[in-house]
Amino acid sequence: MFVFQVLAPLSLFILSLFFIISRKPKPKRSSTTKSYPIIGSTPAILANKDRPIQWTSDLIQGSPTATAVVDRFMGDRAILTGNPANVQHILKNQFPTYQKGPLFKETLFDLLGNGIFNADGDTWKFQRQVASHEFNTKCLRKFVETVVDTELSQRLIPILEAVAADKKVVDLQDILQRFAFDNICKIAFGYDPAYLSPSLPQEQFATSFEEAVMISCKRVRTLLPLTWKIKRAFGIGSEKRLKESVSQVRQFAKNIVKEKKKELAEKSSLETGDLLSRFLTSGHSDEDFVTDIVISFIVAGRDTTSAALTWFFWLLSKNPQVEEEIFEEIAEKSETPVFEEVKDMVYTHASLCESMRLYPPVPVDGKYATRDDVLPDGTRVRKGDRVSYHPYAMGRLEMLWGSDWADFKPERWLDGRSPDGVEEKKWSFVGKDPYTYPVFQAGPRVCLGKDMAFLQMKRVVLGVLRRFRVVPAMVDGVEPEFVSYLTAKMKGGFPVRIEERATS
Repeated sequence: MFVFQVLAPLSLFILSLFFIISRKPKPKRSSTTKSYPIIGSTPAILANKDRPIQWTSDLIQGSPTATAVVDRFMGDRAILTGNPANVQHILKNQFPTYQKGPLFKETLFDLLGNGIFNADGDTWKFQRQVASHEFNTKCLRKFVETVVDTELSQRLIPILEAVAADKKVVDLQDILQRFAFDNICKIAFGYDPAYLSPSLPQEQFATSFEEAVMISCKRVRTLLPLTWKIKRAFGIGSEKRLKESVSQVRQFAKNIVKEKKKELAEKSSLETGDLLSRFLTSGHSDEDFVTDIVISFIVAGRDTTSAALTWFFWLLSKNPQVEEEIFEEIAEKSETPVFEEVKDMVYTHASLCESMRLYPPVPVDGKYATRDDVLPDGTRVRKGDRVSYHPYAMGRLEMLWGSDWADFKPERWLDGRSPDGVEEKKWSFVGKDPYTYPVFQAGPRVCLGKDMAFLQMKRVVLGVLRRFRVVPAMVDGVEPEFVSYLTAKMKGGFPVRIEERATS
């Protein structure tokens, strides 16, 4: 009752201000936002609460400097930028100034704890240093030739064969999440959850994980943090569900840690060949801390690559000429050993980069300003401001990609012309600088798993497209909705039919 007495008047106050100030509906695609005393841009934020990524992208696209400032409730302020000079400033030149900070740490702590994605300083450095040993060429080759290839041939392909034979509709997003989850658990923890089984069972962990991520991210976006803190204190509503979900997720991760500890104790000569073994033998074996690490790597390995592949297969269905080019490249690689086969798939690599330009797995990444600063474009930053770079918006900026930015064109990433200007069939990849294309972050926190992610995605593309066509099973004219929590999702999943390719 007390909570209702506190929250009800506060909610009525905000709603009253909203209706008084915004006498007529605000256009959702406005590239500017008005700010008022005390409530800031609350009316615009509320009007776009169901499309925050698209709305903030519109603001950035409509700004001459590709930077937008949004005043939030009670003087809180968010700065969002798609300006490459600003991105370099934030991620590299002034790296110590822009940290995860207390705001994000507190909001995401229940789920991520002190894991690498929620840590700063020595805690972050230690985790990064230990994890870096897992991404050398030897480990990458093992990952592709044993882990990914086994999961592909023994689980993913047989499931797609059955779906094609039965002419069923299946949620490809769910299948890819299961595939990626099995892979990250096997390579990082030496554990096989076998989530990609033929029956595709509804697992408690997956359900709890999705809910924990969703509620945690809603905390970050809330206008009044006091509301979720009160609900947490009284154990009601979404905070009650979050506590239950996080408990399930942490128990799953703790069980993995306990099993690995037992394995290491029983086999003292066991080679510390996986990430979890490295952490447990590094002198930091506190169970809660290692559990935080496990959860962070599940987030990284399960959700990012599966999100990228989901949108990639959607874009391929809309661009058959690109699919045909990829299929030709696959046919050329038929006799090549697995690792070299996927490593050298240049056109496929470019297609994945182009897909992630339009639909980045992490569309916005937020930082916290630890001191006053000025960005290269002149935007003033106050200590305590939320400062975010916006890969989703950056992929849509004409100043970076030209007037045809909305087109899906892998050729943006390729050079295939001879000196006399005649187009050659053999492509060479031409990358973009990481501050124009910060899909994998940049600077000291650049993604360690970038090469591993590309190898896994290319192996999936090769394995799937060599045998099948992926056909969206949606109502004609209806496009999937892009939503984001910690990572991007296709709202409601990606229903598809799988068709066997005709053999020549």
